[in-house]
Amino acid sequence: MNEELDYAEMLEIPVSTVNVVKKKSIFKHRPFFAPKEQQQEAPAASDELKDLVVDSVNERVGAYTYTEDLSEPQKPEKKSKFFGKDKGSKIILTELIAVCVLAFAIFLTNIFMPTSAINTFLGTLTGNNKAEPEPTYNEIKLSSVVSDTSDAIVNVSESGVLSFTAKGSVYPVCAGKVASVTKNEDTFTVEIAHTSTFTSVITGLTDVYSAKGTSVQGNIPFAYSDGENEVRVSMYDNGTLLNCYTLSGVVPVWNS
Repeated sequence: MNEELDYAEMLEIPVSTVNVVKKKSIFKHRPFFAPKEQQQEAPAASDELKDLVVDSVNERVGAYTYTEDLSEPQKPEKKSKFFGKDKGSKIILTELIAVCVLAFAIFLTNIFMPTSAINTFLGTLTGNNKAEPEPTYNEIKLSSVVSDTSDAIVNVSESGVLSFTAKGSVYPVCAGKVASVTKNEDTFTVEIAHTSTFTSVITGLTDVYSAKGTSVQGNIPFAYSDGENEVRVSMYDNGTLLNCYTLSGVVPVWNS
């Protein structure tokens, strides 16, 4: 018993029980007819001795005993700096990014594609897609049908027809779109639509640079005259020939 207790004490291991072996004496013998109470004293004394030994050992090693958690430490979960701490934060951030991208796309289309389908749709929802009214013909600023450096002499008839005979480029009276190009024997006739009602017709052209459906500008030539034929420019509003303008040099100006 002493060896087991010494080993437990050396390892600093608390004990809960011991085996007590009582050697029989060779000199003392219990009477064969001993009373029943005396026969039970030996086991009781043995149990009491066990408890005393266990308490004594545990008192000596109790101050050195400790418990140790041998389980592997759990690594802290890494959390993203950008997506928040939970799934809800990730969803909100994703939706915010999508809204920003959509807003940026709409901004770009407003600048570079004002007539795109998305702008038309948004304009319909917001009521901002109303077409601006067309200007009347006398609200449009006219430009010269010949170059500023040309020596051509431009005249205007009483009926309102501009004419000149000179070699050089020919310009439209203002911005518009080529409605038709007609080939005659030696010349071309071009009709330009400036609005839905205001048009101009130019005859006697040698060459035409712009095809039907092409947009033209007042400061960019659209045809050429070799000076062999008279070039005539007539302006119409709803099919009525206009004569309500005069010339300021070679530039037609509406009468006030």
